[in-house]
Amino acid sequence: MEPVIKLNAGVSKWDIRQKVWDYIEEKNLADFPRPVHNRIPNFKGAAHASEKLPTLQEFRKAEVIKINPDTPQKNARFLTLEARKTLLVPTPRLRTGLFNKIIPPPGATKDILRICSTSQGVKDYSVPVGLDAKVHVDLVVVGSVAVSEKGWRIGKGEGFADMEFGMMASMGAVNTNTVIVTIVHDCQVVDIPETLVDDHDLTVDYVLTPTRVIKTGCQRPKPLGIIWSKISREMLQRIPILKTLRHKEQQAGKDVSLKDEGLSNENNQGPFLKTKVEGKTMGVEANPLQTGHNRRGNERSPENEGPYDACTITAVYIGNIPQDVRVSELKSALRERKALPLRLNWHGAQHRAFLDYKDQATAESMVSSLAGLCIGGKTLRAELAKNQRTTRGESQFSERPA
Repeated sequence: MEPVIKLNAGVSKWDIRQKVWDYIEEKNLADFPRPVHNRIPNFKGAAHASEKLPTLQEFRKAEVIKINPDTPQKNARFLTLEARKTLLVPTPRLRTGLFNKIIPPPGATKDILRICSTSQGVKDYSVPVGLDAKVHVDLVVVGSVAVSEKGWRIGKGEGFADMEFGMMASMGAVNTNTVIVTIVHDCQVVDIPETLVDDHDLTVDYVLTPTRVIKTGCQRPKPLGIIWSKISREMLQRIPILKTLRHKEQQAGKDVSLKDEGLSNENNQGPFLKTKVEGKTMGVEANPLQTGHNRRGNERSPENEGPYDACTITAVYIGNIPQDVRVSELKSALRERKALPLRLNWHGAQHRAFLDYKDQATAESMVSSLAGLCIGGKTLRAELAKNQRTTRGESQFSERPA
């Protein structure tokens, strides 16, 4: 079956996400919440597609099933509970742990089971499952923005499905033979180039749509643990369970070096990226493609973060940012376009941000890379900041471009 969404050569993951989100919105193929941009789409027909899950032999044999908490998988969660199987649901954004076990009350009716399959049900009818729990997961259902018939999957860009599987593998709950299912609209099945699939990316064994059951036959190994070199310090700080797992693996003698640790002159990496959010600065993931310098021309590392060179730093203005977009969503989009700056100054209330780059040539190149970038259904405005002045070597901005 030919995909309805055609991809051009050289597309990125972010390009594919944007095409799928735009198509679903243009064709009115989604239910609430809208718009679908930066979400796992709650497509029309999701409940019908989920009804194919109990037809899988792997589902019938499974005792413990983990299903993502997104709205389009609500019926899949209900069907799992109705079949009297153990349902595990990840904690949203992994804020308080890995996942929760749903425990319906004795004699629960279908109406109660439907409540149990919602976010309210997680609050009222579940208990947390820790990293030390002895649990074996037989089947995993994940959401997707796009997926191919070969099993290549693209999520919304934050990496939680990959991370959750890696954590479960680390605790022995899953292995490379664990069956992975995704449930999507037919239009979300596209020809994803294999070159976009990284070692940490989760692949799928079955794709369920309102009209099809696709067995991918994917032979690519699934991630069998957290790849720490893909984890940033900023991510470690906002996901406490990652800290716990990292400590355990460090005690076991494993290499748990993060992607932005140990940056120095010797490895030719860029500095630890700083984000200034409405006057508050915090660390985020570094751009491995770019390098900051201090006034002596030496590369700056986290241990040697002198003021920016007033002669070289050039700022890019990002405007037209939707009101409900978070800074993490902008960072994700910048990663996809390989346009991470030395520093990001976030002014969400004014719907804008400023990105610092090491020189004008780099800034101009990044403006080109960001052309046509859409977030939250809006095309962002990216151009060199009009007025650029400096105070104590740090870039300051008095005006956006005219």
